[in-house]
Order: sequence, then structure tokens, then C-alpha cells
Amino acid sequence: MTFLSNDAAEAPAHIIKLAQALPSPRVAIARAGAPLPMLAAKEATEANMMVPIFTGERHMIEDEAAKLDWDISEFEIIEADGEVDSGMAAAKACGEGRADVLMKGQLHTDAFMRAAVARDNGLRTGKRFVHIFHITKGDQAITISDAAVNVSPNLDTRKDATAEVVTLLHKIGNPRPKVAFLSATESPIDSVPSSVEGRDLRDWAADNIADADFSGPLAFDLIMSPKAVEAKKITGDPVAGQADAIIVPDIVSGNALFKSFVYLTGGCAGGIVMGAKVPILLTSRADPAAARLSSIALGAIVAAG
Repeated sequence: MTFLSNDAAEAPAHIIKLAQALPSPRVAIARAGAPLPMLAAKEATEANMMVPIFTGERHMIEDEAAKLDWDISEFEIIEADGEVDSGMAAAKACGEGRADVLMKGQLHTDAFMRAAVARDNGLRTGKRFVHIFHITKGDQAITISDAAVNVSPNLDTRKDATAEVVTLLHKIGNPRPKVAFLSATESPIDSVPSSVEGRDLRDWAADNIADADFSGPLAFDLIMSPKAVEAKKITGDPVAGQADAIIVPDIVSGNALFKSFVYLTGGCAGGIVMGAKVPILLTSRADPAAARLSSIALGAIVAAG
């Protein structure tokens, strides 16, 4: 496909530097004994962005560390057998304050998230869990929520997502982020529910969230393209054509947008789940090393408070 980019993803240098300037958080890796999570842990540990706490089968963890020529004798290993027990052990360590960040290793996402939301593990705060992708390409960045956790988020969930996105962008150095609510049109139309909801969310956010600008509903071209804004004669909108973040109406649009930025532009997508007691890193087997480092850096920044 000629649309596909061959550019290799590069971890955002400014995000890495921000994380390295902070105390390294203790990161509980759920079922760590597999090549990709162990490599990510090694690289992030050597970059002074985390202190790993490994959960899972000790022999698998030690075998993978040996393959990387990595001496992990100074780090804690919490013995657990299989996906469910490993996920629960990592989540419990975070809930009890023995770890500062929860990271997915070699286990299925549903098992990992079940552990994260289990009441006995102590990670619930009363907020909804929302997933955020911070996608970078050179000095350009766009943030998208929710592309991985909430399938059909209602208005309350999208309100939480909006607040968490603004919090994240403030933490990584954007003092006044511009946030757009995605629809297929810039006019509220009853037959397009996301357009009416976009207007309502814009009004709510403007009244309830400080130090950010909001606009909605906006179609994707008006979110991203100053030329489209000019052609459609949109004036006086502080977000149109220059958005820093997009709040999507459902997981399909969010997932498609995130993967478009990654596969069509070569963007680096760092992902984080917010709303829990600790940041949650929901990494994927398909993530390149740069995306995993970016995710860990975001977790370190959020964990620092």
C-alpha cells in the first residue's frame, strides 16, 4: 500500500528527558517473563526511567534476563503462576503501595484489566479508567482518548477522559492544550448523535476544566487542517486546525485514528490508562520498542504527581 509509512517510530526525546529528570517509579510488570516486556524493562531501567518489580514465573523471568545479559539480582521478583495470578499479584502490589506503576507483560489484555479493576486490589478511585494515546512524530504531537478500553463511552466517561487528557498534557508541558470533540460534522444535528454530544461536552468542559480550550463538534479535517478551517470559513475557534487532543465518541473511531497515525505517518504511540490509583501501561505485542519506552516515560511522569 502506498499509503503506509516506512518510517521507524522514534520515542519523543522531550518526554524521555522529562521522565529521566524525575525519581524512577517502581513498575510492577504483570507476567514479565517474555522477550518484549523484559527488553522494554531493561531499556527503561538503563535509561533511568523505572525500577522493575517482576511478577510471574521466576524461571521464565530469569531465563529472559539471561538472554539479554541483564543481571536482575537487585530487583524484586513476585512469584506467580500463569496470567491470572501474575496480573493479580502486580495489581495488588500497586494497590498496596509497593509499586507506583502497573505494566502489562505477557498476558491477555482482558486478564490484565480484570486484575486492574478488581476491588480487592485497591486500584479503583471512583473515576472511570480511560486510555490515552500520546502520538508523536518529530516535534508534532496529537493525543487521542479512548482508543483501547471503553467501547461506547457515555457522556460521563468522556468527561472523565477529557479531564484526564488535559491533566496529562499539563504534566508533559502543554500549559493550555486545545481539545476537540470528534464527530462527522461541525454542526449539531440530531441524526448524528456524536455531534450533539460534542457540543454538550464542549460546553461542560469550558465550564469545568481550567487552562484548556475546547471545541466541538468538529469533523476530522477541521480538527487537523488549517486549510480546511480557512476553506470552510470557521472563524474565532481556538481549537480548529490546531488541536492537541481528540476526544472520540467510540472505540472504533479512536482505534482507527490511532492506527492511522502510526501506520500512515510512522508516529510513535505512547499509551497510558488513567483514572486508577496508579498509571497503567497497556502495551501490545505489536508495539515497537520506541512506543514501549514512550509509554513507560508517560507512566513515570504521571506517577510523579
